[in-house]
Amino acid sequence: MAEAGAHRAGILVLNQISALGLSRLPADRYLVGKDVGDPVAILVRSTDLHGLTIAPSVQAIGRAGAGTNNIPVESMSKRGVPVFNAPGANANAVKELVLAGMLMAARNLAPALQFSAALDVAAPNLEQRVEDGKKSFAGFEIAGQTLGIIGLGKVGCLIADAAIKLGLDVLGYDPEITVDAAWSLPSQVRRAGSVNEVLRGAQFVTLHVPLLDATRHLVNDGNIGLMRPGAVLLNFSREGVVSDSAVLEALAAGRLGQYVCDFPGAAIHGHPKVIALPHLGASTREAEENCAIMVVDQLRDFLENGNVANAVNFPTVAMLRESPWRVAIANANVPNMLGQISTTMAEAGLNIHNMVNKSRGEMAYTLVDVDSAVGDAVIDQLKAIDGVLSVRYLPGQA
Repeated sequence: MAEAGAHRAGILVLNQISALGLSRLPADRYLVGKDVGDPVAILVRSTDLHGLTIAPSVQAIGRAGAGTNNIPVESMSKRGVPVFNAPGANANAVKELVLAGMLMAARNLAPALQFSAALDVAAPNLEQRVEDGKKSFAGFEIAGQTLGIIGLGKVGCLIADAAIKLGLDVLGYDPEITVDAAWSLPSQVRRAGSVNEVLRGAQFVTLHVPLLDATRHLVNDGNIGLMRPGAVLLNFSREGVVSDSAVLEALAAGRLGQYVCDFPGAAIHGHPKVIALPHLGASTREAEENCAIMVVDQLRDFLENGNVANAVNFPTVAMLRESPWRVAIANANVPNMLGQISTTMAEAGLNIHNMVNKSRGEMAYTLVDVDSAVGDAVIDQLKAIDGVLSVRYLPGQA
């Protein structure tokens, strides 16, 4: 592997990342590629990092997408390495695919396309066969139906807005809705009090939640039977959010009309009532560019200024530079950490110009601007403090 140049920081790229995003890493400061040794950061889309050795030189990981299941977040947290993602950057692409999935199910487009593809166009009775065959694919209009949305983040809010404009009644549920999402949510959305209420009350139910222990098999044997007969379940979040066995049983019993998802798993493959797409949610040129731009900008701001935005394991921290000498410290969220950091700097004769500290669960992060250069000995002393996970010295322009 090529070693990063002495004056350039190496960025290891493990998947095809939009060139528009990568162009935001200046060539005079960064060496970007798939064969970079001792990288300071990794950019990734789908590559599974759990089985790979992540070099000790890595200071940050950026995922050009929303989910981070393919990244060992917990082990990175123990090293003081933030894992960035790009929430919302592919939201419009997912919204449009969900709407397409609804229309495909409502109008029986998948079997209709298969029927048309199998026609003998040279047959003299082609027109009659088309007229006779189309009767099997009669569907229904989505206007006037109820769409249930579980998960009202950026994607859920965009779907709600689009669905209302298409004439659907929208029922939404999200116990952890953010303030920003609440402001973005159309006022016409009716609030549900539980997942079960959404399942009972909607003809279409679409899921937009991360895959966590609490959301694994969110739709399962115990609640899928609550859905209206003939209802359509859509899953464009994560495969494990829905139990495939529960879906198959509900389809067999006629309780569930169709299942539309972005994950063509073995259990559901080939089922006539399943539309399984090959993980197309974020597969648009625009989404790939948006994700790359967003995560690269966040990564660069962290590497150069220590600021943290949209890291799944770090608190959000941003501080304007008022001094060219900055130290960034990731540490366990324990008492007296700030006191030890301040004391260490004071004993070294450093005057703290500005400081910000934030915590998130067990992780805390501190940015410190001082009025003079920081020597290697001070950095080593800070690293030696019990509970400190990583220390970076970020001198800027004087």
